Amino acid sequence: MTDQKSVRVRFAPSPTGPLHIGGVRTALYNYLFAKRNNGTFILRIEDTDQLRYVPGAEEYIIESLKWCGIRYDEGPGIGGDYGPYRQSERQNLYRDFANQLINNGYAYYAFDTPQELEEMRERLKAEKSDSQQYDVKTRGGMTNSLTLSQDETQRRISSGEPYVIRIKIPENEIIVVNDLIRGKVEVRSELLDDKVLFKSDGMPTYHLANIVDDHLMDISHVIRGEEWLPSAPLHVFLYRCFKWEAPQFAHLPLLLKPDGNGKLSKRDGDRLGFPVFPLKWEDPISRDVSSGYRESGYFPEAFINMLALLGWNPGTEQEIFSLEELTKEFSLERVGKSGSKFDPDKAKWFNHKYLVEISNTKLAEQFAPYIAERGITVDLGFVEKVVEIIKERANFVSDFWEQSSFFFTAPQDYDEQVVKKRWKTDSALLMIDLKKQFLLIDDFSAENIKDRIHFFAQERNVGLGAIMNALRLLLVGGSFGPDLAVIAEMIGKDEVLKRIDTGILKLG
Repeated sequence: MTDQKSVRVRFAPSPTGPLHIGGVRTALYNYLFAKRNNGTFILRIEDTDQLRYVPGAEEYIIESLKWCGIRYDEGPGIGGDYGPYRQSERQNLYRDFANQLINNGYAYYAFDTPQELEEMRERLKAEKSDSQQYDVKTRGGMTNSLTLSQDETQRRISSGEPYVIRIKIPENEIIVVNDLIRGKVEVRSELLDDKVLFKSDGMPTYHLANIVDDHLMDISHVIRGEEWLPSAPLHVFLYRCFKWEAPQFAHLPLLLKPDGNGKLSKRDGDRLGFPVFPLKWEDPISRDVSSGYRESGYFPEAFINMLALLGWNPGTEQEIFSLEELTKEFSLERVGKSGSKFDPDKAKWFNHKYLVEISNTKLAEQFAPYIAERGITVDLGFVEKVVEIIKERANFVSDFWEQSSFFFTAPQDYDEQVVKKRWKTDSALLMIDLKKQFLLIDDFSAENIKDRIHFFAQERNVGLGAIMNALRLLLVGGSFGPDLAVIAEMIGKDEVLKRIDTGILKLG
């Protein structure tokens, strides 16, 4: 449920590489929640980590959302009243808020060198401490403004000595996160570490920038992946430090590997042969190319439909939803807590369901380039008829050629397994006699072809299967394909007779 405050949500990815489908689902749920509640969906690029910034990643994120049909109301390229929408362009804002925390006693300067931090961790390991973090137990033995005098602290800052600003987590408190999906989550403050809020390079960390931006952009609900749940108590505490009203939180379940054992990763896609990114991605440094759903032949509507049901349950048996229907039906109350296993076969099933509903004309237009690249010129009307017959057997337009090549070109070879199983010692003579029957047909229609084959089977006292299996082998090169009489009608009498002759010569 939502309160009376206007719903404003954001999808805030970091441009550190391609957008994972888990990120797309997060964007989708934010979008659906906003539209369901007449709210605003914002795209914010969180590019404060300059070391991990990848050229082209922001453009990839925007293009991915565009392909999916997830349109943002405010963000890069569109603008809005709460911009700028790249954190790197908001850099001058964060220093003042970090200083405010220091002035109010909620944060402190830390001058520890990497060597000192490592020594602290090694010491705690040797002492078999439960954790090796910088926190309420360890900060008193470190080099920071809590252990140094005010004069010494100022001297170090004035001399240009590197420092970070850390949050000062209180002792012996219970920090409560009220999550719309997981309910009430309570964490003891001493379990939290004093996270860095402001780095020595002058840039804020995610924790500070995220909170400041969400507040200044008037975000009402933070809907994000459960990997951010451990950070939620810190964020709630930061809102308290600033005396700001916190947004409502909702942490989404993970997308899991197909076997359910762990978070879905690119390696799983590489290993099992399915994409984990919406679009193809070429790494600008390594030049490694990763496949995408768009380039693999998925329709964006099918892709979005599939993602929506990975974590959200409509409460009915319905599985096929348009984006408009998802918008009407979506609610956070029906988002589960447990991770959802990704099923590559189910993804293909969704694409098939959308494919068969697309008009034959549109599918023929998409299939035509596959035919043309093989040097074949054919009437688009004929392609439409082919598509109508074979689309139920395909998941992608790219499957059409494999399912229908025999409509456009005679088989060049014959499936060896089928030949071994179906081509008998008397098959050649049987096909020679069947050809004579076909010569008698004036109207070479599927109905007349069937009647003639049945008549021939009865006259020769031969099983229908023996005739049909041998004929299919000669016409298509294997044991697959739609109704054989329909195939024969469409390729025409002359071509059928020619393929029978060729097949008999090749198979003997």
